[in-house]
Amino acid sequence: MSEIDLIDRVILHTDVVKCTARIGAEIRNIKLSANLPEQTIAAINGLVLEHKVIFFRDQGHLDDAEQERFALRFGKPSPYPEGTTPIFDIDSALGYIPADIWHIDWSCMDAYPKISVLRGVVIPTVGGDTVWSNTAAAYRDLPLPLQRLADDLWAVHKLAVPRIETEHPVVRVHPETGERTLVLGSYINRLVGLSKYDSQRLLDLFESHVTAQENTVRWKWKQGDVAIWDNRATMHCATMDYGNRRRVVRRATVEGEVPVSVDGRCSIARFKFIQPLPPAKVV
Repeated sequence: MSEIDLIDRVILHTDVVKCTARIGAEIRNIKLSANLPEQTIAAINGLVLEHKVIFFRDQGHLDDAEQERFALRFGKPSPYPEGTTPIFDIDSALGYIPADIWHIDWSCMDAYPKISVLRGVVIPTVGGDTVWSNTAAAYRDLPLPLQRLADDLWAVHKLAVPRIETEHPVVRVHPETGERTLVLGSYINRLVGLSKYDSQRLLDLFESHVTAQENTVRWKWKQGDVAIWDNRATMHCATMDYGNRRRVVRRATVEGEVPVSVDGRCSIARFKFIQPLPPAKVV
């Protein structure tokens, strides 16, 4: 049975509502849980691969434990540089969390997460949307000379504390779809072999294609919403436009694969995260 046939058999075509032509779909009439049949999990994974990010309304029955169990139906838990808890609590009341810049979750790691599952817990009445971009579509839109340039470039992605540093290809080959996707975002320190100045000018050029409106989808959260995205084929950015209102979302991530470049080389971990650290205290 093909992936398309599996999705059509398990999830009705009418329950998949595209958000834009290039990225995003809302999936209706499914109650998420860790006990969903294997065929349903496979169908959801297929929809993530197709639409890059998918959304589910009215999932208020999920708690942290069930969100974690559901996420792990898609693979092993990702290591957690942010602490030992498998659910990362992104709470505006705990202080500034730099999510309002375009990024790939934990791209400073060599095998950064392949899938992220985000649940809306406390949603402000105004603002607080999240925007995702399709980095496969962004790559396809590049003129051929820029594609060739990007194919040859590598970038240093790093986090200062705990020290994590990896060299990734700017273009990776998606292990499930075979697409070429751009690996960019806020964790990049520089392009390998180039100065910071030249690196930034090239990164700005490539990211302008990633953030082009036709490659993006914007989700207006409601309490109980769940978003699932392919962290290998997207970048995302939260909007900090809700003033002093509180916003709480909780994220679980699934372990990914070490990226492979178009010429078959694997990413190189320079300083590798090994053991989880205790959760950071906000003072």
